[in-house]
Amino acid sequence: LKLILIVNLLSQTEFKRVAEANVTLPCHHRLYLLEPASLDIEWLLKNSEAEPKVVITYAGGIIYDNMIEEQKGRVSFASTYQTGDASLEISLLQPSDAGQYTCKVKNAGQYEWRHITLIVLEKPSKPKCWKEGEMSEGRELTLQCNSISGTTPIMYLWQRIDEKGKTGSLPPTTHINFSNPAQIFIKNLTRMATGLYQCTASNEAGQESCVVEVTVQYAQNLGVVAGAACGVLGGLKLVFLAVWLMLKRKEKKKYEEEETPNEIREDAEAPKARLVKPSSSSSGSRSSHSGSSSTRSTANSASRSQQTLSTEATSHITPAQHNQVELDGRETEPKKMNHTGAMKTEATPAMVPAQSRAFQTV
Repeated sequence: LKLILIVNLLSQTEFKRVAEANVTLPCHHRLYLLEPASLDIEWLLKNSEAEPKVVITYAGGIIYDNMIEEQKGRVSFASTYQTGDASLEISLLQPSDAGQYTCKVKNAGQYEWRHITLIVLEKPSKPKCWKEGEMSEGRELTLQCNSISGTTPIMYLWQRIDEKGKTGSLPPTTHINFSNPAQIFIKNLTRMATGLYQCTASNEAGQESCVVEVTVQYAQNLGVVAGAACGVLGGLKLVFLAVWLMLKRKEKKKYEEEETPNEIREDAEAPKARLVKPSSSSSGSRSSHSGSSSTRSTANSASRSQQTLSTEATSHITPAQHNQVELDGRETEPKKMNHTGAMKTEATPAMVPAQSRAFQTV
């Protein structure tokens, strides 16, 4: 009895699975009833590459399952392939496993095949949340989030978390950017907008979320802080000014103490007395009336007057000046004195002391 087998052509079937999950691609046949020894099973994968690749095959009683490097150890026959079930099992799905799979069964010149499309869904990566703008009353704040990987399309949803940890609606002044739902604007900020905001990124594979905290600063508090900062700066300036004035005062006082002794010494010093000897011209004029005897008498009288004035000026001159005066007196002291010279000396006008010179003979 000859069996006539009709080729079973099934319509293409699509499977969607999440990454890291397992999947079984079905493939049932009747060719095992012909000649079990000549049964041949082959699974092919066609993805982005031009030519399809062999995933697993059974031929001559041997299984070959290390055909694709990325799928080694993750592919196998799911059931009793020799009795009509050639389904393929793939474990720990990866995005690279996605594509069109073809199951081909051959026996005794007869063929059966089936096409299956596998879509590997990757859930969004954990999004990153951030805020832009000034968090103070009356200002505008922008909240954004983004997930860098995942199967498209990715949808974003912003919610507010209350004190009990439950999600709720956003403040009334919040606006959603419809061209980019991952971005929202909170206008005219008030203290009621303070709290936690959660952004959820989701697709067919799953969802991930992130949280950002908003703390609205009160305008009154900002003014107080600014005033306190200005006060501190002003206080520091006053301290520096006081220290600078104190240092200047000390420096001036030290300078005055160093200069005072010098001024006293200069004021206490008396003008030096300079003795002027009678010039030869004066003696010559007198010699015409008195002769040589009168000249000597006049010199003797001048010497005595000089000694008298020197004694009066001694209290006002230094010891060095006093010694000089004594020496000058000794030089002018006459060896002899007669009565006639004394009489003429009495008639001679007295010597008048002056600041510029000690004595002057008239």
